Amino acid sequence: MSLKLDIDVKKMETENLRKGKHKAEEDLNSLRTDYKRLRLSVRTAGLGKTSEQWRQEIQEEKIKAGRWEKKFQEAQTQNKSLERGLAESQNEGDELKARVAELE
Repeated sequence: MSLKLDIDVKKMETENLRKGKHKAEEDLNSLRTDYKRLRLSVRTAGLGKTSEQWRQEIQEEKIKAGRWEKKFQEAQTQNKSLERGLAESQNEGDELKARVAELE
């Protein structure tokens, strides 16, 4: 009789352990899912950076913007110079045409 009671107690303990293990596995899977969602939302929102990283990124972008502004100004200067040269060449061409017309 005592052996049968011991077996019943062990069965109940085993069943309780299985239920507890199953519940722990469900909780673990739920936590994993929540963690994945949180990481995705952090990555999407860009919140994974520290304020120092943001400052550094902003500084780098300002430097890039300054370089592009300088290149743009250089291109504008070169463009104006070319336009002046073209206008001078056109004037010289017009003057030469006028001289040729005079000589004919």
